[in-house]
Amino acid sequence: MGLREDLERFREIGDQRRPDLAEFIREGDLSGSSRNQVRIPVKLVDLPSFEYDQREMGGVGQGQGGTPQPGQPVDVPGDPGDADGEGDEDGDPGEEGGEHGYYEMDPAEFAQELDEELGLDLEPKGKRVVEEVEGDFTELTRAGPNSTLDFEQLFKRGLKRKLATDFDEAYVREACRVEGASARDVFEFCRAENVLVSLAWIRETMNDLEADGESLDEYPDFEAFAAENERESALTRIRRDGLQSVPFRREDERYRQPEIIEKRQKNVVVVNIRDVSGSMRKTKRELVERTFTPLDWYLTGKYDEAEFRYIAHDAEAWEVERGEFFGIRSGGGTRISSAYELAAEILEEYPWSEWNRYVFAAGDSENSSNDTVENVVPMMRDIPANLHAYVETQPGGNTINATHAEEVERELADMDNVVVTRLSGPDDVTDAIRDILSTEGNA
Repeated sequence: MGLREDLERFREIGDQRRPDLAEFIREGDLSGSSRNQVRIPVKLVDLPSFEYDQREMGGVGQGQGGTPQPGQPVDVPGDPGDADGEGDEDGDPGEEGGEHGYYEMDPAEFAQELDEELGLDLEPKGKRVVEEVEGDFTELTRAGPNSTLDFEQLFKRGLKRKLATDFDEAYVREACRVEGASARDVFEFCRAENVLVSLAWIRETMNDLEADGESLDEYPDFEAFAAENERESALTRIRRDGLQSVPFRREDERYRQPEIIEKRQKNVVVVNIRDVSGSMRKTKRELVERTFTPLDWYLTGKYDEAEFRYIAHDAEAWEVERGEFFGIRSGGGTRISSAYELAAEILEEYPWSEWNRYVFAAGDSENSSNDTVENVVPMMRDIPANLHAYVETQPGGNTINATHAEEVERELADMDNVVVTRLSGPDDVTDAIRDILSTEGNA
């Protein structure tokens, strides 16, 4: 393999130096990132190249200070054993770590890559109206300036009325000549034939016929009249004679108005809840951090505005800053409902009509007796949210008192916005994240 092939190979290594995203979530150092910038540690790769010693070394094959005699030590610049050289000073070996860099991505890129990595397809909903703008003139109203009058609509409505009310006058005039028929008889016959003529028009026509001396007993009955006369439709007359007039009315007028388009902001509030009681030891806390931290990054990248609130609880609950959330530990007992009571208060600041809501809770499923069924479950039903998630962390397997996750699953099986997922180690983290976010996508 030549130098060119070596260079291409090293470039490929450089492009792929960032670890797999799922691997980073399971095993990587999450502490170097903030909520708005994800920093993934990577090893730097040096491409191979020729290097030349720029120092004056004399002629080819000539040693410094002349040619040494046999058995004479060679003074090599930079030799660690050289007192005059530039080698390392005495000291502890390995004090400096290897050279590393960071692959940096913003939350939007992280969310996109996590979608691809885990096969997710979450499309956030915009809720809060932040702006109303005028679009195309597609809306119609009954009033407006003359410049916006829609003549096409005016003509269509007038023509529709003409076609609906127009009738074959010659046909009705001839029907008036049925022997012994009164104006009412002619009117009822015409209406039965769907001829929209008025009784007044028929009376006036019969009076005109009588005044002109025309016979009013041309047909013995209406059956004989219908057998000898065929009604002509309005469309046939219009095609033959053309359209002489269209009866417009004020109520036919329609004015074009611009469509009002609401621009909605996609915003979300995430309430993260963590059990900090004595049973939540270091390994369990780390599993919570490896699950909740990527969820924070993901939702920050998906929404226009994202706010995060953090609740710690043992038997009581209190709000904490993010920096405290994953490390705090208490020696108290556990009452999970206290956290949901505080979450409900916090969410009052974020109206459901304007905010998407997520409530993520994590712990080892230990809870005080009957608290889950009697208190937590009713509150999870009552708090409107895109998703309620509970993450159970049990690295060593469930204990006899760890029943909270099981009870939530059983009691809320009818709700499609509730998910329970379980972690026994870092390898389960990405599956848990997929479970949570794919459930929200179907909600």
